[in-house]
Amino acid sequence: MTFDLSKLAAPKAEQRRSASTHHGIELVDNYAWLKADNWQDVMRDPDVLPQDIRTYLESENAYYTALMADTSALQDTLFEEMKGRIKQDDSSVPAPDREFAYSSRYEEGKEYPLFVRTGREGGAEEMLFNGPEEAAGTEYFSLGLMSHSPDHTKLAWSVDNNGSEYHHMRIRDLESGTDGDELTRDVGSFQWCSDSQSFVYVKVDENHRPNAVYYKRPGQPAELIFEESDPRFYVGIGKSLDGKWMTLHTGQNDEDEVWIFPADAPSKDMTLVCPRRAGHEYSVDMHGDTLFITTNSQDSENFRIVTATADAPDEVHWNEILPHRSDVLLVSSFVVQNHLIRLERENALPRIVIRELASGDEHTVSFDEEAYSLGVGAGYEFDTTTIRFSYSSPSTPAQVWDYDLVDRERVLRKQQEIPSGHDAADYVVRRLQAPTEDGELVPLTVLHHKNTPINGTAPCLLYGYGSYGAGMPAGFSHNRLSLVDRGFVYCTAHIRGGDEKGRNWYEQTKKAGKPKTFKDFIASGEHLAAEGFTSPGQIVAMGGSAGGLLMGAVVNMAPNLFSGIIAQVPFVDVLNTMLDASLPLTPGEWSQWGNPIESEQEYKIIAGYSPYDNVREQNYPPIFALSGLTDPRVQYWEPSKWVAKLREVTGGNSPILLKTNMGSGHFGKTGRFAYLEEVALIYAFALKVANKI
Repeated sequence: MTFDLSKLAAPKAEQRRSASTHHGIELVDNYAWLKADNWQDVMRDPDVLPQDIRTYLESENAYYTALMADTSALQDTLFEEMKGRIKQDDSSVPAPDREFAYSSRYEEGKEYPLFVRTGREGGAEEMLFNGPEEAAGTEYFSLGLMSHSPDHTKLAWSVDNNGSEYHHMRIRDLESGTDGDELTRDVGSFQWCSDSQSFVYVKVDENHRPNAVYYKRPGQPAELIFEESDPRFYVGIGKSLDGKWMTLHTGQNDEDEVWIFPADAPSKDMTLVCPRRAGHEYSVDMHGDTLFITTNSQDSENFRIVTATADAPDEVHWNEILPHRSDVLLVSSFVVQNHLIRLERENALPRIVIRELASGDEHTVSFDEEAYSLGVGAGYEFDTTTIRFSYSSPSTPAQVWDYDLVDRERVLRKQQEIPSGHDAADYVVRRLQAPTEDGELVPLTVLHHKNTPINGTAPCLLYGYGSYGAGMPAGFSHNRLSLVDRGFVYCTAHIRGGDEKGRNWYEQTKKAGKPKTFKDFIASGEHLAAEGFTSPGQIVAMGGSAGGLLMGAVVNMAPNLFSGIIAQVPFVDVLNTMLDASLPLTPGEWSQWGNPIESEQEYKIIAGYSPYDNVREQNYPPIFALSGLTDPRVQYWEPSKWVAKLREVTGGNSPILLKTNMGSGHFGKTGRFAYLEEVALIYAFALKVANKI
């Protein structure tokens, strides 16, 4: 099925010349006007968007709606079948905390969960927070924190009502079920103090940067106890599992600084663990007065673990307990009373390693599939011999296990149910290795139906991200089955920029190395075609946010490889964004992409690949871009400008679609069913460009 471009004239954004000069180089931007001068106000109140910008975005929404109208029935079908894979009355496994067990559950047909608790061993259920009731009458409802106090008498909760990620918090008395009158605005992270009355929180500033830490006691004004002056650094608050200490972390992508202070007496008098320095990344977990520090110091690219004491935490006193390994990435770790638990990854496959603190003895939890995903994290309790982990693979629905650290026994606590039916034996999971032009091998996780012919005739959806060291898990997604069951091969490309093959897999792609990410993705598509999983021109590429940068770059570089591009909240205006230090993320991102304000060389590097600046006259495949008006991460004007420029160079002769969610942000609609409407739309686009309708 093709796009009927005669149905409606494509919107044509007015060109208003805007020019600036950097390092003696003129930068012309004819669509800069799409960035509202009052963008910060728009984040809080979308109604103040200037009318000329609103008119343009609404015309683009009308255009995509018209071009996708012939898929309306298909979208309905996709929505219903994806909804049919969701257990309507689903619930989480209760998490024990002293005399209680906390969990969430859904009621039939409801979009939002109920948060409840019972006695530790079961019994009558107590309602703590009724999501459907709280969300009633709101167009957008996204929960932030949900934290019960140490004495179990209060609940701190926050919500974002427009997608801007400005979360406002209230404190609920759990005996009466009523909220206090005080509303704490713009809350980032939060922790209860030991007295269960006071709390510490991080406040987000007008530039959407979490930079100030406050200590709030009952009946008293909030006291500022820490303020970060460097706009590159974001602040967060943590708390040790034993409840004794709080940690204040401030940092950017590749530079950290951590302070510690007692959870029963927060104040400006904090203890610095290690002063910030460029390139030093570290995190701190507390076990009584012992610090467990994960650090990349001493050239430990994949990280090592050291210990220190609270009264002498500085680097000179660090004692190594886990050395650096060049072939194994330490992903995360935490400590309980008698054990250190860590998640690590080798050759793109994860495993859980348990260390007994007293003896140093270790054992491993792993699985045998070619590709799979593992997750593990601390619960509420410190004095425990049980941890909980999750497991899934592209063909195996999620499982939740309890694991006894002493007896080494696993107990399956939950198996994700697919009400409409699922047989893992109907699907094939493969792990391939795609060769690159510089001799690397890119891991590919491939999923297809057992009846799909692997002879080059199948369409493929190729997904990638490749930024910030964020590895893409090889986990289960029931939504993907709607494509796979219709003959698609679904592939996740674990390209450089992630950390699937260790920290260097990410480090290679900073600044001048960023094009390696794009070339890896193209090499992945070419390898899939060479191996018969698909063919050139039958690949639908998909990525979001920094993965949207990937989409914009690869379609400029190799448009004929793809039958379609799906770019979700795409970071495509890299040069202009990195030149604007007022934007929420920009200062902290200079270590990733470069600082084009200060460096001519880095200006030229970014200008060489920035998708918006490299749109050119060539045949582009169909492109579908999606954005959110109140997105604080990738602002709406980036995809808007990109689409306008693509439309300009193609003369409106290619299907270039833009959908702007006028009442939401980076993550689209909320609600477990509502978000499926957008997934159905995206999949309908993929099926349409693949002629699978």
